[in-house]
Amino acid sequence: MTKAWTKSGWRNLPRVQMPDYTDPGALARVEGQLSAYPPLVFAGETRRLKKALAEVAEGRAFLLQGGDCAESFSEFSADLIRDTFKVMLQMAVVLTFGGKTPVVKIGRMAGQFAKPRSAPTETIGGVELPSYRGDIINDIAFTPEARIPAPDKMLQAYTQAAASLNLLRAFSTGGFADITRVHSWTLESTQGAEGYEQYHKLANRISEALDFMKAAGVSSSSVESLAKVDFYTSHEALLLEYEEALCRVDSLSGQSVAGSGHMIWIGDRTRQPDGAHVEFCRGVMNPIGLKCGPSLEPDELLRLIDTLNPENEAGRLTLIARFGAGKVENHLPGLIRAVEREGRKVVWSCDPMHGNTIKSPSGYKTRPFEQVLAEMREFFAIHKAEGSYAGGVHFEMTGKDVTECTGGGLRAVTDEDLSDRYHTACDPRLNASQSLELAFLVAGELHKRAEAERAAV
Repeated sequence: MTKAWTKSGWRNLPRVQMPDYTDPGALARVEGQLSAYPPLVFAGETRRLKKALAEVAEGRAFLLQGGDCAESFSEFSADLIRDTFKVMLQMAVVLTFGGKTPVVKIGRMAGQFAKPRSAPTETIGGVELPSYRGDIINDIAFTPEARIPAPDKMLQAYTQAAASLNLLRAFSTGGFADITRVHSWTLESTQGAEGYEQYHKLANRISEALDFMKAAGVSSSSVESLAKVDFYTSHEALLLEYEEALCRVDSLSGQSVAGSGHMIWIGDRTRQPDGAHVEFCRGVMNPIGLKCGPSLEPDELLRLIDTLNPENEAGRLTLIARFGAGKVENHLPGLIRAVEREGRKVVWSCDPMHGNTIKSPSGYKTRPFEQVLAEMREFFAIHKAEGSYAGGVHFEMTGKDVTECTGGGLRAVTDEDLSDRYHTACDPRLNASQSLELAFLVAGELHKRAEAERAAV
């Protein structure tokens, strides 16, 4: 039988990638304050998201999940939220048209403040200090004082997340997300761009479809779903003191809900079956993501699935594959076969970012666009070969015109360009034009799949 769950039960288990706070009294005070604050998201919203993800698990929708590597306190602004949301909407319209299927939109936003690190310390100029773990934990400045974990940062993270969610909800329902407006941005982005001719042709086909719908009396003024969108937030549930403090009990079902975000995920470094992060996540009703890296074996995956989704509920669990270009074939087929053999209901999503991080000749950490694209294509090809459903994509991206990932066809970023606008606090992100280009390429994969399914009928 499954052991009883409490929101603080994780404290009795091994924990990794979490800070050791030096002032227990200050930590207790902050946790108490957060426990008294309203939740950032509500149980009804998580139920709607789970229902939407169930459609993905059944092969009737597609998941688009994207946003910042690590949200920053210093760069927080309404313009940044707007620009990232805008690119996400553009990508979703392109994917909807290409796949002829609804797209579930989830941002890595309003909570993505903590980051796992490959080493507990870093050394610069012969000085060794604790690693930067995200603005919710410590500061990026390379000083001993800045790197001390500070509990009060959780309160600032909550405030910023609440403001972000307020703006996102307004954008989603206040007219900004009108499909004709969103598509006009895409037309502008592709008009006259060298190498973008094929994408502009696809954008024109979307325009023709919208014109036909309008002529037939179907427009954003007559159909509410064309004027607004459902947009959800997500983050890695890394800092469990923060997660526990915002955990609430749903008054309708009596279940516990993580009030920090609509969807939370467990990282590849924190997915120990008997660890603290899996223990916390198994007890909340939210949709859960699980990062699946090269070290994950099929038997361990099945054990994690049984722990996190014992009722085999469609929409509850999203498996986010992250292996690296050229390595997908070595790992993904075995995981798919184990899941299919046992009849587990999951969403399969591709994270083509984390396995393709390299150090450039100029010394910057980057991700070549071509490798990101290659892993994504391998993901689709393997699912096609296995007869399973490639259900989503998971990107680190921003609406800002950054130069962090090399490559791309519209405005190719070279190694020499990386220093121009390298703004990330942690990992390199796709910029707006690279994100949109990738959406067109994914749309091509979805279109091929839709055509094959139509031919098979």
